[in-house]
Amino acid sequence: MVTNVSLLFYLKKRNSKVKGPVTIYLRFTVDGKRTEISTNKTCTPEKWDTKNGRIYGNSEAARTTNSQLDRIHARAEELYKLMELNNEVLTAETLKNRFVGKVERAKTLVEVFTDHNDKMEALLGQDYEKSTLTRYKTCLSHVKDFMKYRYQITDIPVARVSYTFLEDFDYYLRSVRKNGNNCTIKYLKNLGKVIRICLGNGWLAVDPYINYKPKAKQVDRQVINLEELETLKKREFTIERLAVVRDVFVFCCYTGLAYADVFKLKREELVEGADGDFWIFTHRKKTDTLSRIPVLPDALEIIQKYQDHIQCKILDSLLPVMSNQKMNAYLKEIAVLCQIEKPLTFHIARHTFATTVTLNNGVPIESVSKMLGHTSIKTTQIYAKVMDQKIGADMYLLKTKLASDAILYTERKHQATLGITKSNLKSNEK
Repeated sequence: MVTNVSLLFYLKKRNSKVKGPVTIYLRFTVDGKRTEISTNKTCTPEKWDTKNGRIYGNSEAARTTNSQLDRIHARAEELYKLMELNNEVLTAETLKNRFVGKVERAKTLVEVFTDHNDKMEALLGQDYEKSTLTRYKTCLSHVKDFMKYRYQITDIPVARVSYTFLEDFDYYLRSVRKNGNNCTIKYLKNLGKVIRICLGNGWLAVDPYINYKPKAKQVDRQVINLEELETLKKREFTIERLAVVRDVFVFCCYTGLAYADVFKLKREELVEGADGDFWIFTHRKKTDTLSRIPVLPDALEIIQKYQDHIQCKILDSLLPVMSNQKMNAYLKEIAVLCQIEKPLTFHIARHTFATTVTLNNGVPIESVSKMLGHTSIKTTQIYAKVMDQKIGADMYLLKTKLASDAILYTERKHQATLGITKSNLKSNEK
């Protein structure tokens, strides 16, 4: 936000040996940064009023030049007020350029968004996943449809993207596209990244997101319970592809690895830890953070089962993982065969590790967070769904402790009463 704009006429200093008139310059200062241009007017130093930025005297020449300076000042003032009104990027340089008629073509939202997506596509497999690019492309498509629906336009200058624009886009996603709260917020976050690019390049003066503070609703994440996990483990499949997919899914339930992480998992990432047991040391595909996971017996058994698998030997991978599309399709078959009425996905496997396997068995949330590769424990708390049996077990321990304390209190009170009685008897005997 612009806090200060000033316009000042002054005489450009020159070599003191040179005599005669000096050129009058107009200085533009915006938020402490300044630039200047020549007015093509001149004045001798002794006739210049430094305080008022005008020529002394009432001569015809002085009146003419001062009148011209007044018009120059008024035009510059009108321009910067117009730029503020239109929410344009206002700096000393942009004001000067506008004054002299040198105006760059304004950047547009679709132009910047498309450029962002093109750069992201060029970095696929290096810095970004295809699913991330798809999400940004979908967001751009929604932005285009929204502008056509709401404003009957195909693009908009970046400088005109305001808080109202965000509010209207938010409402459009919820009402016209029927998106839920969290889906809407994700699209607004995608757009927010593009807006930050505009702010960083000086194409947008005011951040429209300053007062836009939507809150995501906590989603009740599905997991499979211990009974369902055991059903999956014990089920015998005659079709090899189903057996392989089931094993990879169960492996993720016992390690917390996401599909992308188990897909790229190499044999060299299975190491012997300081405790003498096997650990998995791997960097998460999504965040590049290190996950250090002790390998539980069930997971180790699956690793050993596939150590001679042809795919594992050729790719030096720990498990024979298929494409995500095939894995999820086969998981649907497995769910039907095992009579599990939940949509089995690798997201659910990761959630199951966080809850059924670890937290509900007393593993501290700090340890779970490290194994999941989270950079913040707040993220783990979203995953952490404490099940009824865990709450019941904890409360049973509490009830047992309270009952034990009550019995102990009663016994001590009884003993104290006996002590008082014996003391009274001895007093009576005396």
